[in-house]
Order: sequence, then C-alpha cells, then structure tokens
Amino acid sequence: MAYTDDAVLSKLSALSETSDSIVSVGQWIMFHRRHADRTVQLWLQRLKDSPSHKRLNLIYLANEVAQQTKARRREDFVVAFSPIMAEAVATAYKGASLDIQQRIQRVVDVWRDRNVFEEPILEAMYARIQEINQARGTAKTGLSGSIFGSSASIPAELAPLTAPQQNVTKLLLGMKSTVNAANQEYDKLLGPDSTAPSAPVYAARLSGLLKSLAQAEGAVDQCVKARRELVAALQKALDTNRNALISEEDQLETFVRRRMEVEDKKTEVERAIMAGLPADDEPYIPSNGFNDQPVPEPDRPEVEALTPPPTEQDVPEQRASLSNTEQPSSAGLAQEATLQPTTEDIATNPGLAAAYKSVVTAVNGSKKRKLDDSNDFPDLGEDDGIDSDVAEILRRDSGS
Repeated sequence: MAYTDDAVLSKLSALSETSDSIVSVGQWIMFHRRHADRTVQLWLQRLKDSPSHKRLNLIYLANEVAQQTKARRREDFVVAFSPIMAEAVATAYKGASLDIQQRIQRVVDVWRDRNVFEEPILEAMYARIQEINQARGTAKTGLSGSIFGSSASIPAELAPLTAPQQNVTKLLLGMKSTVNAANQEYDKLLGPDSTAPSAPVYAARLSGLLKSLAQAEGAVDQCVKARRELVAALQKALDTNRNALISEEDQLETFVRRRMEVEDKKTEVERAIMAGLPADDEPYIPSNGFNDQPVPEPDRPEVEALTPPPTEQDVPEQRASLSNTEQPSSAGLAQEATLQPTTEDIATNPGLAAAYKSVVTAVNGSKKRKLDDSNDFPDLGEDDGIDSDVAEILRRDSGS
C-alpha cells in the first residue's frame, strides 16, 4: 500500500488492542520511516479524535515503534515523537479511567527504564501527568473547600490573588519541562560540540527542533501573560494597603497628639487644685499600711434610762406584791388579801380606802390584783382607830 494520509489514518483506525494488530501496523509505519514526521502528526491527530480505550492502543503503537527503532539505532521516530509525546500522553491520560491511567503510567515508566526518550522529554511527561492528578485532587477538594484551606481562612482582600497565582503555578509546571527540552535539543543540534548528521536526518532534526522551539515559545508566552495578571492583582492589593496605611498613620498621629493634649490639661488642673489649698492644709498622703496606728474610738454617750421612776400610787401595789411573795402559794388556788391602809394614809387621802380594796389571785403561779366593785367603800371592820365623825360620814354615804 502506498503511503498517503488516508492510508495512515486507515491503519490507525483499524488498530485493535491485540499484539498482532499493534505489531503489524507498527511494521508498516517503520517501513515508511521517511515520512516519520508526517506519520507522527497524523498519529497525534487520531489520538485526539479517538475515545479513551482507543487512545491506549495508540500509546501502545507508539511504544512499539519507538522501542523497535531505538533498538535498531534508527532514531527517526524517536526524534519525531519527542516534541509531541508529552502532549500525547497528557491527552490520553486525561479523562481516562483509573485502569487506563495506570497502564499509561506503566508505559512511561518503561520508557524511563529503557531510556527510550531523553530525560527532559520524560520529565515533561511526568509533569503533565502530575498536573492532571493535582487537578483531579483539586476538583475533589473543591467540594468542601479550596486547596489552600477553608474559604473562611482566606482574607477577602487576598481572594482576587488566588486565581492568578493558581494559573501561574499551573503554567509554570509545564513551561519548565518544555523549555528544558527545547534548550537541550537546540544544544544537541546547533551547539559548539554538535556534529551534523546526514542531510535527510539533519533536516528532520531541524524540523523537530523548530517544533520544540515553537512549543517552548508558546509556553513561555502563556506564563508571561499569567504572570502579568498576577503582578497587576498584586499591585492593586499593594495600592489598597498603601492607601490604608497612610490613613491609619494619620489617625495614629491624631490620637497621639490628643493624648498628649489631655495629659497636659490634666497636669494643669491638678496644679490649680494644689495652688488653691490653704497653707496649713497638708495634702493627703496615702499610707502603705505598715506603721498605721488604730484610731481610738470615741467614748460611748451617756443615755438616760428608759424605765421611769415609780409613782406614789405604785407604792401600795409594791407592798402588796412584796407581802404576797413572802407567803407560800398553792397552784390553782386563789388567795384573798385585804390591804389595810394606815390611818395616816386615809387621813391624807379620804378615797384611798375604797380604791385599795383588792383581791389577789394566783393563776398559774402569777399573782394579780383584782378590785372588788361590790361596795363603793371597803369594809374596814371595827372602828380600827377611825374617828367617829369620819365613820358616821362613811356610813351615811354607803346608806344613800
């Protein structure tokens, strides 16, 4: 079959996961090694247009062709695959199932173990794989928060810096590997110690170098744009904080000036108070409490007794109470006693005889005096030394 683009695409479309299919298509491609660059470009195109399981078959085909030509010391396809292999691996790896991703990772590990591709190319492959893994982890983490932690832990002023910084970090990871690969390839072909191969090989290598330089240029350009966006966001945040700093410094100077003004006013008022005190008044000096003597308490004031002195009318009662306490008393029995005023008392107070006839009763051991209201005048017995005229007057009063 003659080599045409349609023939290559037909072979790639008919590729299956069996080893026989991969080996037969690989042999046909290696037979047309003169068209290695074009074949690799068509291979990459088919890889991008194929589903996930077909992409794994195309990776196996590239592995077969690269290892076979490397073993035969014909590096046409190795050189052609080198500039685009990192992109191809990332395209096949991204969006694939975990099993397919593990198989692609195993193929890349084999390439490193057998030195199929140069170290910068391998590093670019691993970098792209790592980038995809981190992006997948970020998406999972995004369900509960940012990769930088909880959204509440990031200040609102720094939130505009998050997206530009993440973009720069993402582009920088891929840029380093692309730039290193382009620099090494350039030194290998055009360096001072390089040797020019045959014209067809040299032309193919120069073509690959141009592609590597174009990829490196594009990666650096994207990184520069992202870095400019980050610097602009940082500059905006810096201007905002600088203006806030100027305002806060002005407030600080204002409060310092006010505090000093208040302290001076306070000192002036205290001096005025001290100057207005009399000469003999000493300022109060608080003691430390070590040599303080207790202040003596004032003498208690003399207070007049609350009990009034006994009156004359209470004298017979006191006598009766004293006379009753001298006699033994029986519980529950009433004892009668007639107070006999003296002649001198009756002569002094004629109504004393009737007022002082009382009956002393004992209730529960307590003595009480009870007046007998049956007669206006008490029975004084016989004359008992009373004048006859007085006795006659009393009889008449009692008879009326």
